This record gives sequence, structure tokens and C-alpha cells, in this order.
Amino acid sequence: MNLKMFLKEHRQKKPRVFQDACKISCTMKCETRREKQGSQMRAWCHSSCVCPDDSTDINHDAADIFVEEIFREELRRELTLNCPGTSSAQAGRAAACQGCPNQKLCAAGAAATDPAEAAELRERLRGVKHIVVVLSGKGGVGKSTFSALLAHGLAADESKQVALLDIDICGPSIPKMMGLEGEQVHQSGSGWSPVYVEENLGVMSVGFLLSSPDDAVIWRGPKKNGLIKQFLRDVDWGEVDYLIVDTPPGTSDEHLSIVQYLSASNIDGAVIITTPQEVSLQDVRKEINFCHKVKLPIIGVVENMSGFVCPNCKKESQIFPPTTGGAEKMCQNLNVSLLGKVPLDPQIGKSCDKGQSFLSEAPESPATSSYRNIIQRVQEYCDQHHFQEEKII
Repeated sequence: MNLKMFLKEHRQKKPRVFQDACKISCTMKCETRREKQGSQMRAWCHSSCVCPDDSTDINHDAADIFVEEIFREELRRELTLNCPGTSSAQAGRAAACQGCPNQKLCAAGAAATDPAEAAELRERLRGVKHIVVVLSGKGGVGKSTFSALLAHGLAADESKQVALLDIDICGPSIPKMMGLEGEQVHQSGSGWSPVYVEENLGVMSVGFLLSSPDDAVIWRGPKKNGLIKQFLRDVDWGEVDYLIVDTPPGTSDEHLSIVQYLSASNIDGAVIITTPQEVSLQDVRKEINFCHKVKLPIIGVVENMSGFVCPNCKKESQIFPPTTGGAEKMCQNLNVSLLGKVPLDPQIGKSCDKGQSFLSEAPESPATSSYRNIIQRVQEYCDQHHFQEEKII
């Protein structure tokens, strides 16, 4: 499918997006191309295109890039959600593989995890009992906050060893939330050493590799994937009861990579974070679809920011109204477990900014009670999953 066909096919599906894109593209064209480009855009969008009176300083290439980026992003999403997986017999041969840049690699079996590499990852992670991946469809729903508090909650049992792996390469917020900003990774003969919050809670993040927390990580997929593999292969995790993996929002390279690399180990499943409003739930449905596609078990869904209880009058208000029934209704429709709902509490944000555990800072908060119930359910799921694995063995 080329760019022109893409715009033509999708103009009815998403008219507002493509009308806006075409208008912006049109207005960025120089005066000598104005008439021709304007007519093309009208044909595609069924809308009028008005070019600026003075376009002598316009970058002629920027318009083409703008529309092409929308095309590539839509194509990438479509390929990702329908990808049969590199280990599938249909890899590189399924209808969804058409147009994917890795089609030939998958068809030849070159994209699958190398057996020697898989064995190396399995050996490095053999001391990890449980692996929980934390996902979200959108950013800003409290995914990293949940990952941090899940790690703190599990580590409250001093007999348990907990590790938190941050693979949000472009937005590593875990060091800040865990009070480890400015720390660095140390290397020994056995590999990279995690940075420890407590004796039984270690953390690894790309944030520890940056010279400044304000540094931008501007990497394409292959380099991100390489670092994720390095975190799993080169970090000396040791004996760990729970490895929590905090991921970026969406269903992109990082998610495909972590699922592929962890397939060599015993991954328990994913916890998906959302907020009550439909704009968040619509992307969570994609996340659930992604999990089904890559055969990643779903532990359950957590609804964050679920109402606000006034500390004075104790009256509850819905800051983000669940207009379509919220996570509860969605979970019922999709046959997925709802692990719990966490109400808003301003102290959560304050604790994260200070790098302290909200669970310890506000033990009497309704949000703390909700978190502890959810953490207990995650533990119970992992224990049951481990028991089932042992029966199979």
C-alpha cells in the first residue's frame, strides 16, 4: 500500500485526522505548487484547502514528511496488532506480514530468538521465580507509579527479593520515583549490578546510564531492543522472587522485544493499568488484544484515578467519569479480571516526586488499602501460576 492509496482508503474512517493532515501539508507548499497541491488535497479530503499568501520561508519537504509519518504510524500499529510472532509457523507468511520490513527475515526464520541466545537469557534469569510485566495503552495513567508501588509492596516482606526493571527507554521515571536519581550502575565480574533501594529491592533503568536526567534518549527500535536484551542478559539479578518490568505505553518495539526475550523464561503475566474514561479504555482494549496475539497471560486490569474522596467531608467525586462503565464493564465484556480500583490521592504524586513509598507515607489512605489488596491478588495469581507450572513439570 502506498501513501496515496492509504489516504484514499482511510479518508472515510478517520476524516478529521486526514483532513487536518492534508490541510497542513497543503499550506506548507510553496506558491509555485499551490494550485496543483490544493486540488489534490481537495480530491483526497473532500474539503477546501487554503494556501498562505506568503510561503517563501516554508520548508517544502516538511509537508510530505508530516503525512507520511501518519501513514507509517498507522501501518506500524496494524502490523504490530496482527503480527503472528517470530516463533509462529506463519511468521513472514501471514497476510498481516505483507508490507512489514522484517517479512523476509521472519520467513527465513532469522528473526526468531537464536537458540544459543535464548539459552543464555534463560541461564541468567534462572534465579527469577516470578516475572510480572506492567502495561498501559496510554501514558499518564499511573503505570510507572503502580510498578514502583508494586515493587515496594512486595518488598515489604523482607524474606522476598524483588527487582524492578524499567524498559521505558525514552521516559525513564522509575529512578525518580524510587529515590535513586543520580545513581549509577556498577559493573563487576558477574555483570551489571542493580541499584538498591533496600537490601531486598533492586532497580535497573536506562536513567542510571544518562549523564543528566534531562538528557533525551533518541533511539530507533533496534537500539532500544539491544539495551533491553542487555538488561536481561548482563545484569546480575541473582536470586529474585519477583521481577517487575515497567514498560512504555502502547504496543511497540519494547513490548514485542520483552515478550520475545522473556519467552525463554517463566513469565507469569501482565498487569494492565487504565483510568476510568473511555479515551483510556479504548487503548487498553488494544493492549488486551496485543496480549492475546503474543500469548502473554493477563493477570488483570487496575483502574487508577477511580474517584476522589474528599479528606474533609469524605464525599466521593468522579474526576474522570466512567462514561462507558469504566474498567469494570470492560473487564466483564472481555472476560478479564479486574484486580481493583485505586482512588485519587494527592499524596501519591508527592511521594513519587520525593522518591518515597506512598504505602509507607500514607498507610491509612483508601488508596493504600486498594494498592495492598491489588498486590495481594497479584501474589496469589503468581503463586497459583507457579504451582501449576510445577504440576506440569
